Amino acid sequence: MVNTRNDLTFGLDGGPAAAPVEWRIAESPVAYETALEIMEERAAAIADRRAPELVWLLEHPPLYTAGTSAKPDELIEARFPVHSTGRGGQFTYHGPGQRVAYVMLDLKRRGGDVRRFVATLEEWLIRTLVAFDVAGERREDRIGVWVRRPEKGLQREDKIAAIGVRIKRWVTLHGIALNVACDLSHYAGIVPCGVAEPRYGVTSLADLGRAVTLPETDAVLRREFEPLFGPVASAQAAADSLVPSLPAI
Repeated sequence: MVNTRNDLTFGLDGGPAAAPVEWRIAESPVAYETALEIMEERAAAIADRRAPELVWLLEHPPLYTAGTSAKPDELIEARFPVHSTGRGGQFTYHGPGQRVAYVMLDLKRRGGDVRRFVATLEEWLIRTLVAFDVAGERREDRIGVWVRRPEKGLQREDKIAAIGVRIKRWVTLHGIALNVACDLSHYAGIVPCGVAEPRYGVTSLADLGRAVTLPETDAVLRREFEPLFGPVASAQAAADSLVPSLPAI
């Protein structure tokens, strides 16, 4: 199968005149409802040019989210709270030890190519994984980043990172979820991203034998973000331009 997303040009730099993207890291888990409210407010402010673009890195307490394509029978057991959300995709899990990055960028300023945006998110994750000696790959028929697991059997693959986005007024919401050291047994309550074939599973950096901390992951995510999307600025450097309703995190 020809993997057409591999043929895209990766990168959505805002150009030399673009302001740096604000980069924030939450110090403690953030409730899902709180995150959604903040994203909506910030996306509106970005669309109105009242605030800079934002990448917000965080963890959630254990929960499941249902995207716009989620099917009821893909929720096997509601072990944790289930949240319906406007992002694309199906069911996924969020929890401690997983780095979620909510990416709020103005695509109108960046060329308006949604497909290229999704492929560039995948490329961001793939480049990040290289730093930890993990070969992540994209699949044309499955969004996200996958790792081959030949030690598990022929054609076995595990998903290490999920992608789910929503576009509102040309501003992106939601983003990526990279499994660093989360409890993989929590995925048993859902059909992750609607992929039910037994040869496809889920994994994490810890499951692959990489002892990586979230701060180490964050540093590499930031390093690999800039060549693809442009420079970032810490929350402290961008404090004067924050949306007033965005709490300190």
